[in-house]
Amino acid sequence: MPTFIFNMDQMPKISFLIFLLFILFSFKNQNTETERGSRTIRCPSSYSSVSSLVSIDSFPSRPVSLSMKNIVPEEADSLQSLEYDFYRESCPQAEQIIRAIVQHHHQVRSNVAPALVRLAFHDCFIEGCDASVLLDAAEGLDSEKESPPNQSLKGFDVIEAIKSKLEEECPEIVSCADILVVAARDSVVLAGGPFYPLYTGRRDGSNSFSDMAMDELPSPHDDLSKTLASFASRGFSERETVSLLGAHSIGMFHCKFFQNRLYNFSGTNVPDPSLDIGFLDLLRSRCNGIHASFSSSLPYSSGSSPAPRTLQSRFHKGSTTSSLEEKGMALDYNKPGSAFGKFYYQSLLEGKGFLHADQQLMAWEGTGTWVKAYALDASLFQRDFALAMMKLSNLQVLTAPLGQIRLNCSKVA
Repeated sequence: MPTFIFNMDQMPKISFLIFLLFILFSFKNQNTETERGSRTIRCPSSYSSVSSLVSIDSFPSRPVSLSMKNIVPEEADSLQSLEYDFYRESCPQAEQIIRAIVQHHHQVRSNVAPALVRLAFHDCFIEGCDASVLLDAAEGLDSEKESPPNQSLKGFDVIEAIKSKLEEECPEIVSCADILVVAARDSVVLAGGPFYPLYTGRRDGSNSFSDMAMDELPSPHDDLSKTLASFASRGFSERETVSLLGAHSIGMFHCKFFQNRLYNFSGTNVPDPSLDIGFLDLLRSRCNGIHASFSSSLPYSSGSSPAPRTLQSRFHKGSTTSSLEEKGMALDYNKPGSAFGKFYYQSLLEGKGFLHADQQLMAWEGTGTWVKAYALDASLFQRDFALAMMKLSNLQVLTAPLGQIRLNCSKVA
């Protein structure tokens, strides 16, 4: 099956056909089968060609509904109020404006794509895709973005630039929640990942969830059972969890995310035994002089994030944590511009995962089987990643008459 990557200017013309194609896929049986207790991976040749699955003539003459098997039950009612091309009459240029501004910033700053993907994940994972992570602190409102796992989130300026332009073109029409998930989708494409269609019509929340973000965002230090439980609580299967973590293909990790694996893993006074020896030496050389050891509740990210609350006061120039903040490695350090996802999974097979939680995917046969499948078949990964991102983007959305349309994404209307 070919990867769905297109010129950004072509998307408005073909995205509806791609939408129907993904929906058709969601109704089909999973063509790649894996069995617990077996190390055999079967990837039938039917994945090698879209034409073997569907032709243009086979598209239905009218839109079909999104398969509910890809949506967690509690969000199904809200999703019925979302629509494909929701702004076709009220703001027909909305998605083109989002795309153009994301593309412009991506050309100027290479870290924009991972920043926006991470921003959307942190928003949707905590009480759904309601743009709560964008809100500043206000009277009676704790800021979710100021919660320790979120303090280094980036991309807020890009979202505000998009919102400002949309308010000029279509005042009080397009929600910040929709801007965030569409901008993340366009960022995935710019980073070499798959295009996936999105329903729109989300509305913005008026609450922020600082404590929940602190407690419930996944940690890079978690064992696999905790990682899977965290994603399962949002309705994601093992397969979907493994595919979503493929977002770690882009961006960089700072030393503070993995330095505890280099010298004193889990208080053992030795390195993490799951690390490849050569990769261990490489990480030590990149994070040379950093020997501090601490436990944290840092979230998954493709960028930097602060230390836990007990260490935040140590974030000053010249401190150990300052060094941890500044030093790091690009996730595609060995193969710049490598295929989205494939290098990440190949690295895990070789014991070269940056994060403990990532490398832990090889600790269980079920998750390890999907790592092997995605390392072998980039098209399979990109299909699964696209479907998982569609599902993530639809978590607990607010639709009319609930929610609001903010005039400024950082302030409640």
